[in-house]
Amino acid sequence: MADDARILTMREAVARFVRDGDTVALEGFTHLIPFAAGHEIIRQRRRDLTLVRLTPDLLMDQLVHAGTARRLVFGWLGNPGVGSLHAVRRAVERDVPAPLEIEEYSHFGLLCRYQAGASGLPFFPLRGFRGTDYPRVNPLVREVTCPFTGEVLDAVPALRPDVAVVHAQRADSEGNTQIWGLLGAQREVAFAARRVIVVVEEIVEEAVIRADPNRTQIPGAIVDAVVEAPGGAHPSFAQGFYDRDNAAYLAWDRITRDPAALDRYLEEWVYGLPDRGAYLERLGRDVVNRLRPAPRLASPVDYGDYR
Repeated sequence: MADDARILTMREAVARFVRDGDTVALEGFTHLIPFAAGHEIIRQRRRDLTLVRLTPDLLMDQLVHAGTARRLVFGWLGNPGVGSLHAVRRAVERDVPAPLEIEEYSHFGLLCRYQAGASGLPFFPLRGFRGTDYPRVNPLVREVTCPFTGEVLDAVPALRPDVAVVHAQRADSEGNTQIWGLLGAQREVAFAARRVIVVVEEIVEEAVIRADPNRTQIPGAIVDAVVEAPGGAHPSFAQGFYDRDNAAYLAWDRITRDPAALDRYLEEWVYGLPDRGAYLERLGRDVVNRLRPAPRLASPVDYGDYR
């Protein structure tokens, strides 16, 4: 591989690039949710974070209960297909374990904040908030008048996270990162952020990336650290590597309702483990095998060789 200076362990990457008080975006939409990175943030006991995510789910519930968060910026919040995130509810409604500020957008509204940050723009206009309560409940949603048509629109300010953490299928040692399946906001948040940690299922040779360049969503030029963490998105899925662990999402509804049960979960699955390898060992070979998909290869693309 060309250069392995950016290849770090998860412990090294979080220690180096995630600091108390940071705004940290943890993205991956439906699949590729960066659970392994979130668990390391908990293990290193980061505090006073503003956590940003289009769809906060189990991972944000764990981060909030662990005391890492001061503020949550999001587009939709819940345990998908199951119900509430009760640790987040306790923090918002009862200040347990600590007060939690919330800043709510639609999915598209938060994506527009990323896009403005990625584009070097101060704000991004949109029509989708017209006639909704977003301007009432979120003071950062402001009216602007189009200088060309005079139309009144809403606008959201640029968001430039201190750190973006994204999970992906593969990258090379320089951080050129490929994603397939649901793309989510990984590309936008990586360009918007000041520091970027990419966590991947596998680190591959540069030739593998170059052979299929259209899958490269994040260029290595903006990546600060590359971490190889197979299984790092469990219990969400990584398209082509493992399926979603629906049983874990169902079980979470029971765990999160009971703060003591959540404490026990964090002790067993986060604080009590050194890394993702140990997590997968505890998860067990039977579960890992059950979630492994059968191969389904896409048709090859002929890019042509004009040398």
